[in-house]
Amino acid sequence: MNKIIKRAILNSLGTTAYILLVVSFIFSLQTFSSEPDTILIPIAMLLLFVCSAAITGFLVLGKPVMLYLDGKKNDAVWLLGYTIGMLFLITIVAFVFLIATL
Repeated sequence: MNKIIKRAILNSLGTTAYILLVVSFIFSLQTFSSEPDTILIPIAMLLLFVCSAAITGFLVLGKPVMLYLDGKKNDAVWLLGYTIGMLFLITIVAFVFLIATL
């Protein structure tokens, strides 16, 4: 298998694993829902959103940017395209499972 495709699969699976961890963390917080709402909840959610955007941005864009800056522009574009394509496939599979369980 092509080195770029392997890296795209790794990037996509890493991003998916990170998303699963964040969602699991958020669902585990439901046990503390008896507390009254405070200003800290939206602050924490926005901080989580910003950190998640930075982490997933690194997972998806990190290696392609490095390749691009090293002059391997064609490889950078292909890696980014394959990574986004793999994420799209994972998203489709997730929606198929969601629809199948309804």
